[in-house]
Amino acid sequence: MSRSIDGRDKEARRPLLGRDRLDPTELDSDDGEVIFDRRPSGVSEEAGGSAGRKLTYEEAVEEAGFGLFHWLLLVACGWANASDAVEILCVSFLLPTARCDLLLSSSDMGLLTASIFLGMMVGGYMWGYLADQRGRRKVLVVSLSVNGLFGGLASLAPWFWLFLLLRFVSGIGVGGSIPVIFSYFSEFMPRLRRGAMISALATFWMAGNILAAGLAWLVIPRTWAHFSLGTLDFQSWRLFVVLCSVPSISSAVLFKLLMPESPKFLMEAGREGEAIRVFRLMFELNTRGTDKAFPEFALHTNSKQRGEIQEMGSQDAKGKRLVTLLKEGLLPIKQMFSGPTKARSVVLVIIFYCISFGYYGLWMWFPELFARIESSGGSPCANVSLPSALSNQSCYPVKTAVYMEGFVIAASNLPGNIFTILIMDSTGGKILLSCSLVVSSLSVFLIYVVQTKAQSLALSCIFSGVSVIAWNALDVVGTELYPTQLRSSALGFFTGVGRVAAIMGNVVFGKLVDSNCTVPILMVSALLLTGGLVALLLPQTRQTELT
Repeated sequence: MSRSIDGRDKEARRPLLGRDRLDPTELDSDDGEVIFDRRPSGVSEEAGGSAGRKLTYEEAVEEAGFGLFHWLLLVACGWANASDAVEILCVSFLLPTARCDLLLSSSDMGLLTASIFLGMMVGGYMWGYLADQRGRRKVLVVSLSVNGLFGGLASLAPWFWLFLLLRFVSGIGVGGSIPVIFSYFSEFMPRLRRGAMISALATFWMAGNILAAGLAWLVIPRTWAHFSLGTLDFQSWRLFVVLCSVPSISSAVLFKLLMPESPKFLMEAGREGEAIRVFRLMFELNTRGTDKAFPEFALHTNSKQRGEIQEMGSQDAKGKRLVTLLKEGLLPIKQMFSGPTKARSVVLVIIFYCISFGYYGLWMWFPELFARIESSGGSPCANVSLPSALSNQSCYPVKTAVYMEGFVIAASNLPGNIFTILIMDSTGGKILLSCSLVVSSLSVFLIYVVQTKAQSLALSCIFSGVSVIAWNALDVVGTELYPTQLRSSALGFFTGVGRVAAIMGNVVFGKLVDSNCTVPILMVSALLLTGGLVALLLPQTRQTELT
C-alpha cells in the first residue's frame, strides 16, 4: 500500500516540479535565488526536534537509500550525456557528403571537426567554474540549450565559415554539460555504488554514438530528405543536423522542469534546508510503496563556503572589477596545482591530452577513412593518390556502406561498457584506465599495418570497445580525486585540455591524411601508449568517499 503524502511531503517534491517556494529567511535577492541560509547552523525546518542529530553528506546519502530516484536520475543524466555525444560525433558523419556541398578540402574538414572542440575548450572551464559557484542544475540547463539551439541553426548555414561558427558556439554549450553532468550525478550516489553508476552513466555516450550513427545511416543516404528551402539546397545531411539537435533541447527541458539541485552543492553552499528537502525527495522515491518514515536530521554544512558565498554576494552588489573576477576564476586552477592535488593534476593533464588527441583525432575521421577504404578496398593509407580521385567525383549517390560500418563501430562500444559496469567497483578506475589505453594503442597500430577492409573494420571495432573502457574509468577517477568545491572546475579544466588535444588531432589529420596518412595514425598509437603508462602514477580511488 503506497504511503500517503502530507503537506510536508508535497513540499519535499517541489524540486522535481519547478522552482521551489522558499522560506523568506532563505532569500538574499529580489528574484528569489537562494544565496545562503540565514538560519543558525544545524537548525532547519525539516530537522525539527531532531536538529541535534547531524549527518555528514555521505551519511545523509546512505539515509536516503538507493532505488527508483537513482534510476530516474541515471536516465535523465544519461540522456544529457548521449545528447553531447550526438552533437560532437554528428560532424564526422557529415564529411563524406557535406564536403561537396560546402566545397571542403581536407584541411577544411580538419577545421570543421576541430571547431566544436575549440568551443568546448572555451566553454569547459567557464561552465565548470559557474557550476561550482552557482549550482550544477542551472549550468546544465543553459549549456544544453546553447548546444541544441546553435547546433540546429547550423543546418541552415549556406557557407562553410558560418557553419563553422555555429558549430563552434554549439561546442561552447557541450563544453559545459559534459564535465558538469558527471559532477552532478556523482553527488547523489552512495559511496559503494558510485563507481558502477558513473560507469553506467558513461555508457550513454555509447547510446549517443549509436544514435548518431543510426540517424546518419537512416537519413543521409535518403533522397526523400532532399528539398529546396528558398535559395538553400537542403540536402539530407542538413536534416540529419537538425535531428541531432533534438536530444540536447529535450534534455535542457527535462532538467529545467523536473530535476533538483545537487545536495552536495547545497550543503557546501550552506543551504541546509534545501539539501534536506532533496534528501527527503530521494528517500520518498526510493522507499515508494513501503511504510518507512523519513528520518529527521540536520546536516554538517560548510560554514566556510557559506561565508565565502555571503562575501561574494556583497561584493557583487558593489560591482567587481574585471581583474578581480579573473583572479577568482583562475583560483581553482591554482588550488589544483598546489598541495596534495598537484601530482595528480599533472598526471591527469597528460592523460587527458593523450586520450583526447588519440581518440577524437581518429574517431572523427572514421567515416572519411572508411569512404577511402570503400574505394581502395584495403588500408586507409594504402593509396596516396586516392584523395585526388575522390575530390573529382560526386558525393552522390551516398555510399550506404560507409554509414553501416560507422554504426557497427559505434555498437562495438557495448561490450566495453558492460565490462566496465561489472568490474569498476571491484577493480578501481586506475588499472582499467591504464590497461585499456595500452590495448587501444596496439589496436590503432594494427589498423595501420593491416591491408584489407575486413581487417580494418575488425580492428576499428576493437579500438572502439576498448577505448570506451578508458573513458569510463577516467570519468570515475576524475570525479573522485577532487573535493566538491573544485570538482566541476577541475573536470572543466581537464576537458579543456582534452579539447586542445582534440583540435590538434583533427588539424593534424586534416593536414596529413592526404600526403602522409601514416604519421597521424602512428602518433595516435604512441600517445595512447604514453597515457596508459602515465596512468599508473595515479592514486587508487576504489570506493573512496567524496570530500
